[in-house]
Amino acid sequence: MKTVDTDYSLTPVAKEGRRGIISMMAIMLGFTFYTGTMLTGGRLGTSLTFQDLVVALLIGDLILGAYTALLAYMGGKTGLSTHLLARYSFGQKGSYLVSGILGLTQVGWFGVSVVMLALPISKVFGIPVTPVILACGAMMVVTAYFGVKSLTILSVIAVPAIAILGCYSSSISLDAIGGWAGMMDATTASTMSLTMALSLVVGSFISGGTLTPDFARFSRTPGIAVSSTVAAFFIGNILMFAFGAIGGLATGMPDISDVMISQGLVLSGIIILGLNIWTTNDNTIYAASLAFSNITKMPKKTWVLINGAVSTIFAMVLYNHFIALLSFLSSIIPPLGAVMIMDYFVLNRKAYEEKAFAEKTFDAVHIPAIAAVVIGGVAGHIPAGIGCINAVAASMVSYGVLVEVKNLLARRSETAVPAVAARRRGA
Repeated sequence: MKTVDTDYSLTPVAKEGRRGIISMMAIMLGFTFYTGTMLTGGRLGTSLTFQDLVVALLIGDLILGAYTALLAYMGGKTGLSTHLLARYSFGQKGSYLVSGILGLTQVGWFGVSVVMLALPISKVFGIPVTPVILACGAMMVVTAYFGVKSLTILSVIAVPAIAILGCYSSSISLDAIGGWAGMMDATTASTMSLTMALSLVVGSFISGGTLTPDFARFSRTPGIAVSSTVAAFFIGNILMFAFGAIGGLATGMPDISDVMISQGLVLSGIIILGLNIWTTNDNTIYAASLAFSNITKMPKKTWVLINGAVSTIFAMVLYNHFIALLSFLSSIIPPLGAVMIMDYFVLNRKAYEEKAFAEKTFDAVHIPAIAAVVIGGVAGHIPAGIGCINAVAASMVSYGVLVEVKNLLARRSETAVPAVAARRRGA
C-alpha cells in the first residue's frame, strides 16, 4: 500500500490538503509570534519617540507584509513549497543551493532558540541546562513531525495565550509609566534614525518571511494565503513589537519574559517565552526539513527527526559560536525570495501555469538567478539605505537584466547558426 505524503514535500498540496482562513490565520500568527521581534521592540521603544515608533512599525510592517504577501500568493496559487518554487527560477540543482542555505540557517536558529528558552528555565527553577535543552528540543520536534495539523493545534492554543499574557504585562507596564500619556512622553527625542529603525523592523523577520510559501501553500485559495499572511504580519508583528516596546520603556529590559519576571509574573514569563519560541521553532524545523527533502528526496518526517536531533544536541555549541555565521547566512536569504518573486510575477509567469509541476522539466542551474543573489547580498551590506531592502531591490533588478541579456544572446546565437550554415553552403 502506497504511503501518502501528507506534508507534500515534493509535490503540490492536493485539494484535500487545503485549509480555510481560520486554520491559516492560526498557523501564520504562530509563525510571526517571535521572541526576536519583542527584543527588537524593546530596543526601538527605548530609542524612539512614540510618534517615530508608530511610523517605523507601520511602514516596516507594510514592507514586510507586501514581500510576504507576494510569496504567499505564489504558494497559495501553485501549492508548492519555497524549495519547489525555486526550481523555476534557480533550476533543478540550483534549487538545492536555495534549500541548503535555508535549511542550514533554520537548523542553526532552531538550536539557538532552544537555548534561549532553556537558559531562563534553568535559572529560574535551578535545573541543569542540558536536560532542559533536550526536553525543549524534543517537544518542538514532536509538533513539527506531525505536520501542519499539529502546527495548527499548537498555534490555536499558543496565540491567544501569548496575546492575553502580553496584554496583561503591558497593562502593568503602562500603569508604571503613567498610562498612554506617560508612554508618549517617555522618550522625548529619538536616539535612532528612522532608517535604522526601519532596518530593524523589516530585518527582524524578512528572512523567516521568505519561507512563507512553505505554509501558505496549504491555503484553500490564493486570497486566503494572502489575507492570512498580511493579517498575521500586521497583527502578530505589531503586537510583538508593542509588547517589547512597552515593557522596555517601563523597565529598561527589552525581553518581555524578563519584564514579566520583574513584575512578579514568573510562571507567566516562562510560559509566554516558551510558547513564543515553540510556535516559531516548530515552523523553523518544519521548513528546514522541507529544504533537505528537496535535496535528498527523503521524507520530511525523517528530516525533522534528523535536524531536530542534531540541532538540539549541538544547541549550546550553536548558541556560543555560530550566531555570527547564521546572521551572515540570513542576510542572503531575502535575495532568494526576491528572485522568485521577479521570476513569477514579471519574467516567467506562463511557465508556472502551462504544465503540471510533475510534467515540468527544469534547467540544471539557472546562472542569472545565482548571480542576482550574489549581487543582492553585496547590496545588502551597503551602509546607505535599508540593508534588506537594498538586497531585495538589487537582486530583483539584476535578475531581470541578466535574464534579458541571456535571452538576447540566445536569440543572436539562433540567428547566427543558420547564417553560418548558409555561408558554408554557398562556399
